[in-house]
Amino acid sequence: MTFLGMPTAPRGVGRLRGDAPFPVAARAALTDTQLRRNIGHATETIRARRAALVAEMPDWEQLRRAGEAIKADTLARLPEVLVQLEEQVTAAGGTVHWARDAIEANAIVTSLVQATGADEVVKIKSMVTQEIGLNEALAAAGITAHETDLAELIVQLGHDRPSHIVVPAIHRNRTEIRDIFRRAMPGVRPDLTDDPPQLAEAARTYLRRKFLSARVAVSGANFAVAETGTVVIVESEGNGRMCLTLPEVLITVMGIEKVIPTFADLEVFLQLLPRSATGERMNPYTSMWTGVTAGDGPREFHLVLLDNGRTATLADPDGRAALHCIRCGACLNVCPVYERVGGHAYGSVYPGPIGAVITPQLTGVADNPDLPFASTLCGACFDACPVRIDIPSMLVHLRARAVASKGASLERGVFGAIAWTLRSPRRFSAAIRLARLGRLLGRRRDRISRLPWPLSRWTVARDAPRPPRQSLREWWRSRPTKPGAGE
Repeated sequence: MTFLGMPTAPRGVGRLRGDAPFPVAARAALTDTQLRRNIGHATETIRARRAALVAEMPDWEQLRRAGEAIKADTLARLPEVLVQLEEQVTAAGGTVHWARDAIEANAIVTSLVQATGADEVVKIKSMVTQEIGLNEALAAAGITAHETDLAELIVQLGHDRPSHIVVPAIHRNRTEIRDIFRRAMPGVRPDLTDDPPQLAEAARTYLRRKFLSARVAVSGANFAVAETGTVVIVESEGNGRMCLTLPEVLITVMGIEKVIPTFADLEVFLQLLPRSATGERMNPYTSMWTGVTAGDGPREFHLVLLDNGRTATLADPDGRAALHCIRCGACLNVCPVYERVGGHAYGSVYPGPIGAVITPQLTGVADNPDLPFASTLCGACFDACPVRIDIPSMLVHLRARAVASKGASLERGVFGAIAWTLRSPRRFSAAIRLARLGRLLGRRRDRISRLPWPLSRWTVARDAPRPPRQSLREWWRSRPTKPGAGE
């Protein structure tokens, strides 16, 4: 083990930064009405399914608290739990590698694939390999990575990016998917329709050839059980089972926060995750493997444990709970901001509310200062989170860090002026009288759509309320009688 014990900052963070700041990207996304329709319909459907299944569980809140407690306990003693995992994986015939950041992780995986002589790999959906930009690193070494999850395949063939944690192609409708398959899928029928069974059959036929010829597979992990060295993946299509059993070499890349201490802990998460992620009582495929077994499955198993900013996040007592995340996507499905701008606006492979707190911590808040502000702080994400991550409070904490990282900023100046005004009743009364001039700006629509600079930075994305005709003090003085008068 090379990095636990002191926080490490990633030298290469992969796909955690966007091409444009969130406000710019979000403004562009808001003009895409088809995107909003696609995402709105999909998230509404998932929310309804999840709500129905959660209602079946009389102990749902107890399960949430149990998941929260297990994650908190694991992070409190993460070094010893990871050492136990390494010992058990090694004892079962696997090999454990430790990677400080994206650069090291990509180098490890690339060298392992090159050692086999293979020039292609099959992959089961893995957000952490997207986080580090593994596909691009493999391509630079002449190795082709084939995504086998249907949604990831759609994204890959469309030269697109995932926009959801669980449903990466949520921003595409079936007509768009048909067009992508016709254009980019080798061997597809030219008369392919947008009928879902036809689309699924086309993907199945294409992928089956990849499964049968691949010598190396790369996977992520939903969980790893330290007491036995067992790695766990849950999925819905069976592509994971093919990746995990057919190739000769299996390479799993896993963030260090995915470890849990015992199999009894796994029981809790296998109830929380499917209901929160896809609205199912259980995942159709739950695959577990422990090292290698002669004559059954891959002959080599490698587990790459990735930091990439996680120990730095762990060092922040107000932010470390972001590492509790089990990647269910429930917070995205209830977020009014995500529903309107989609996942691409966040720039990171982790979009939505959880992305707004975990991405700035992995990269450093100064490198992603806008994401903590990509929220209304409505609290719906906390209510939906199966492990009770207090995302709203964490967003406020990260906003303070973002403002502090900017030094003398406009926000600091504005709030300093507000504090100075509120310290004096006379100054406060004068400010109220001055603010009443704002009624002239909003007289047509009864709200203010544009304020002069620097306040225009507020109204560029939202309306400001039109000041009332009377202040509270004026209203109070105008009342003929006051509560309690004459008693």
